[in-house]
Amino acid sequence: MTRQVRDVNGRLWTVHGTLEWRTPATEDDFEHDVAAGYVPGVVMLVLITVLVVALVAWMPVDVVVPGWLVLLLVLAILFFPARWAVRRPWTLVAETGDDGDGEPTERWMGTIRGYFSARTEITRIAKEISQDTQPSYEGVLKPLT
Repeated sequence: MTRQVRDVNGRLWTVHGTLEWRTPATEDDFEHDVAAGYVPGVVMLVLITVLVVALVAWMPVDVVVPGWLVLLLVLAILFFPARWAVRRPWTLVAETGDDGDGEPTERWMGTIRGYFSARTEITRIAKEISQDTQPSYEGVLKPLT
C-alpha cells in the first residue's frame, strides 16, 4: 500500500504501510506482552490434527457425512489462521523531501493493527496531507527526530 500525495506547499509525500510478521515491542504493551512465541500455536495445531484423525479413524463405516458438515468444519478450522493473518500489525510511514543522500528530510511513523484499519488510516493520512502541510498529530503517525 503506497500513495503519493502532494501537500498545499507542493511537497511530494510518500505514504506507505508494511506488514509486520512479529508484533513490535512498544512501551505501551510491555506489561501485557506474555506471548510465548509460535509454540502454543503449533501445539494447538497438532492437537486439532490428532483429534480430527481420531474422529475419522473411529467413525463407523456406514455413517454418511454430509458435504455441508465437512465444509463447516473446514471453515471453522480456517477461521483462526485467517483472523491471525488479517489482524497482523502494520507499520505506517509518511515521508517527504530529500537531503541529497536519498534520505527523507521529514519522516512520520506509527503502528496500527489490521489490514483494513491500515488501509483506512493510509487514506485518512493522505487526505490530511493534501489539505495541510503534514499528517495530524492526533493520528497514528508521530514525527521521528
